[in-house]
Amino acid sequence: MAVVKVTREIGGKTLSLETGLLAKQADGAVLVRYGDTVILATVVSSDPRPGTDFFPLTVDYREKTSAAGKFPGGFIKREGRPTTKETLTARMIDRPIRPLFPFGYFDEVLIQIMVLSADGQNDPDVLSMIGASAALAISSVPFEGPIGAVRVARVDGQFKVMPVTAEMDLSDLDLLLSGTEDAVNMIEVGARELPETVILDAIKLGHAAIREITGAIGELQKQVGKPKFGKLNKPTDELVAAISKKYGSEILASKNIVKKQERNDAVKAVKEKIKAEFLAIDTKTTKPLNDPFHVALAISVIEEKLIRDMILSGKRPDGRDTKTIRPLMGAVSLLPRTHGSALFQRGETQVLTTATLGTGEDEQIVDGLGDEYSKKFMLHYNFPPFSTGEVKRIMGPGRREIGHGALAERSLEAVLPTPDVFPYVVRLVCDVMESNGSSSMASVCSGTLALLDAGVPIVRPVAGISIGLVKEGTREELLTDIIGEEDHYGDMDFKVSGTTEGVTGIQLDLKIRGLSFDIIERTFVRAKEARFFILGEMAKVLSTHRPQISQFAPRLLTIKINPEKIGKIIGPGGKTIKAIVERTGAKIDIEDDGSVFIAAMGMEAAEKAREEIERLSEDVKIGKIYNGKVTSIKDFGAFIEVIPGQDGLCHISELADRFLKTVGEEVKMGQSVRVKVISIDDQGRIKLSRKQAMRDEAPKQPAPAAPQEQAQPVGDPTAPA
Repeated sequence: MAVVKVTREIGGKTLSLETGLLAKQADGAVLVRYGDTVILATVVSSDPRPGTDFFPLTVDYREKTSAAGKFPGGFIKREGRPTTKETLTARMIDRPIRPLFPFGYFDEVLIQIMVLSADGQNDPDVLSMIGASAALAISSVPFEGPIGAVRVARVDGQFKVMPVTAEMDLSDLDLLLSGTEDAVNMIEVGARELPETVILDAIKLGHAAIREITGAIGELQKQVGKPKFGKLNKPTDELVAAISKKYGSEILASKNIVKKQERNDAVKAVKEKIKAEFLAIDTKTTKPLNDPFHVALAISVIEEKLIRDMILSGKRPDGRDTKTIRPLMGAVSLLPRTHGSALFQRGETQVLTTATLGTGEDEQIVDGLGDEYSKKFMLHYNFPPFSTGEVKRIMGPGRREIGHGALAERSLEAVLPTPDVFPYVVRLVCDVMESNGSSSMASVCSGTLALLDAGVPIVRPVAGISIGLVKEGTREELLTDIIGEEDHYGDMDFKVSGTTEGVTGIQLDLKIRGLSFDIIERTFVRAKEARFFILGEMAKVLSTHRPQISQFAPRLLTIKINPEKIGKIIGPGGKTIKAIVERTGAKIDIEDDGSVFIAAMGMEAAEKAREEIERLSEDVKIGKIYNGKVTSIKDFGAFIEVIPGQDGLCHISELADRFLKTVGEEVKMGQSVRVKVISIDDQGRIKLSRKQAMRDEAPKQPAPAAPQEQAQPVGDPTAPA
């Protein structure tokens, strides 16, 4: 197979798609290059596993550190399990392409993306989304694409398509967008309180670039694309009609039960009746009357149609109208020993969040293809099986948990105070106690309250809400605060979080091909109304941050010293700083720029450590009086240490107000004396005076009162005439 390459100019640089050189045994393989970042995307498929009732699509994205000319960190010099970045990127690749496979397609599909070269400026995540789409497009897999993907930033008020890393550091917007030629089908946003209108403009600009990218993929597909093939396994229309006719009303009635568990139990009972009838054993063949897989799919098809028809007729499964938010409840300071805690509940979705304040040594070190960096804010989301009343295998955090945590973290990160205002490392742990729709947005609300309860001076509170959609032809309904069934059977899960000033986070997932700009704009309006209402309710629980942090949190002080003094504070082999730590019990972290972070469980210990560090790092000043220590006695005077490691000469004539024959008449070795710095010469030699210090600190004697003459009476009225 000959090498085929297609190129387009995107964001001022060349995007190239190439196939025919690498991975020729894969069903589809595309090499994507942008700048000096190169990724390889491959697609293979195989027959479905028996009994699989979902589309088994697997997306694996891996960053090899060799691509950036680096060794893996740690003791094992080989890549291991996926990093958080790799997991999130795999999810971003999966989300926009999964809805573009036909119903009834259950073949196993594996998409593997490897980063082969990383230039440190062009993030491979967007290129991987493009590569996955291109590899699917030229393969035999029945993918109903292609899609394109693009990143948009905003630097100094100007949009930038496909920004480099340096531009992202200055940007107040990180928009990751994907879509088909005519619509948007995935949005991921991190923003610093930007208006919805600004984000909508960025989406429109990004989609224009997406059309260029899908055009390039389409051109590649025309040249080398394989015929599409895929066997569909779905129930017959007759089976669906038969079950619907007999049990449709019972299914609908069970779906109208408000409480989730009661509703699930009722639906389960109806399903058992259906299975008992339609999976009965045929006495002639001794086999079930119908394929169990087809019966299960038919029930799902009927459920979906009934729910969607009900919503489009103006009624939701739990009886609400399209705009009403479920009942809200919040509480703070529930847990006695955490640094902050909060509970937020919206309907049957409940999240308990704890906040922990830490010091510099608690920062998360992140090492990947780029430069190593540390994180001062972490949000970890947990979704235990009991939250949905299920029994599941308990393992480490999965892709969903990592993804939901990243969304909530991104939504709150924009309002955190800067380290110079609040130098603590902050960790939030969001545990879902109960779930029935949009627990990630409940985590944003609960996380905000926990931060306030911990005394973190955030810029403004953040709230989040999810907007759903049901669309059939020209009929459509937007749904505020969707529940689990509306998410499952609906067409959209559009999560928006933000403050009263603007948006901080967005995540859009679709089950249809795409959204028009009109629907996106109306969703923004609906989400803003809901967000403002939730923020008002949250303010009733806790309107601002606590004035003091928890008594169980470390006290953290920050001071700035001359970087040239760092070595003096650390001392040979760390001797000096270790001694300070032992004496005070404080933890001390020193940055290269001279920033010193002091942490202790009590303010007294922190202040004591600060005093010692300031004393070590300060410069001797002329005219200042110091409490010094005699370190050496000579015939002509005494050398006195005024600050650690810095001494000066107090001449014998400056030791006392009287004449001295010897220095020993006035001071002894090791004696503490008060001295005043009277001069520092060009070579840094310090001259001291003890007698001037004594004069300056001598108590002032009050001036003698002026003698007063005794007043003589003038004309005594009682005297005889």
